[in-house]
Amino acid sequence: MNFRLTSRSIPRGFRFASAACGLKRSGRPDLALLVSDAPASAAAVFTTNQVEAAPVTLSRRHVRRAAARMRAIVVNSGNANCATGAEGMAASLETARAVGRELGCRPEEVIVCSTGVIGVPLRVEKVFAALPALGQNARNSPAAFSGVTRAIMTTDTRSKWAAASCRIGGRRVRILGCAKGAGMIAPRMATMLAFLVTDAAIAPALLQRALREAVSRTFNCITVDGDTSTNDTVAVLASGASGVRISSHSPLATNHFSAALESVCRKLALVIVRDGEGAQRVAEIEVRGAPSARAADTIARTIANSPLVKTALAGADPNWGRILAAAGRAGVPFDPARVEIRLAGIRVFARGKPLEFDERRAHRRLLAPFVKIVFHLGGKVEKGKGKREKGKGKIGASHSPLVASHSASIWTCDFTGDYVRINADYRT
Repeated sequence: MNFRLTSRSIPRGFRFASAACGLKRSGRPDLALLVSDAPASAAAVFTTNQVEAAPVTLSRRHVRRAAARMRAIVVNSGNANCATGAEGMAASLETARAVGRELGCRPEEVIVCSTGVIGVPLRVEKVFAALPALGQNARNSPAAFSGVTRAIMTTDTRSKWAAASCRIGGRRVRILGCAKGAGMIAPRMATMLAFLVTDAAIAPALLQRALREAVSRTFNCITVDGDTSTNDTVAVLASGASGVRISSHSPLATNHFSAALESVCRKLALVIVRDGEGAQRVAEIEVRGAPSARAADTIARTIANSPLVKTALAGADPNWGRILAAAGRAGVPFDPARVEIRLAGIRVFARGKPLEFDERRAHRRLLAPFVKIVFHLGGKVEKGKGKREKGKGKIGASHSPLVASHSASIWTCDFTGDYVRINADYRT
């Protein structure tokens, strides 16, 4: 991130720790613990992949049972503990029990997460051996939290974290989050993990609603390669240690808190795209003039996930034909004769015909680390007939209150030869 993590950014009521327990052959940190000193409110969203990892199944159950008294999140990297049968579920459950013994809490008060290779048995004895020291060394400090950001990494090239705060009733509420993810990124929670902590006092139901709305506009609007992980998890714990209560009876406080939560999620989502495996640049695919938010999102997501579009981005090739073709297979009816396409601000296609443009100039603009592609369907604009659909907005779909047409943005990155190299020998 572009600022330094300080103690002022750390929410009160939490401690953090990390270790190298030996799951990664590299010997790098691969185990992390986030602890709430007192029972915390919890909320989480999980992968919608029908193949879900054992820790996801277990953590869903734990959040349902103990959302008002959650004590910890434990994360291992280097092994997804997915498609590992009954032994995998036993490993996740025993991990929760082991953390519970260290903290003096029940197993269901622990969220368990894993990330890494699918189909390999988790050497859970290594986790057990490291947990006692992990619990003893947990601290409320920037260094301890930074350790967590590194321990959850797999193919990430950098640690990912973000912070925000808001003032409510003259007192400050802090929100801090970290994430991992660079490949297998197309969250529909909705391999991607994100963990957030806040010192606000908020009921689990309201926290869950705020998290779902934030995720719908941030993590669910990014894609690196169109693959949804079996382990996707976004979880948030609220300690209440600030003494600031967020409730549905105070819409202003709820709005301030929700905006800060979404700000952290947005920063984390965008840094995931920037760190896409082998990526050179980030692209925003914005679709305008659609008859509905769903139509706009579908077309934007199809363009963003097109390998041909993404490889053209890698070469900074202003090949607008690939964009038009991808939109055409999205399954959303539109009239190509009304379409307009802009690449990095340059109009290249309009009213069903290619436009003359300076290809060298377009190439230079597409070499930038961030580029924007606008695909306008030519939807009719009528003042006073606009509608905003719940759960949609930037980064994601957004709608002007003055127009009938809808728009959506999806953030993606280019495909380079490095993406193939990283994923071709990921296990070997």
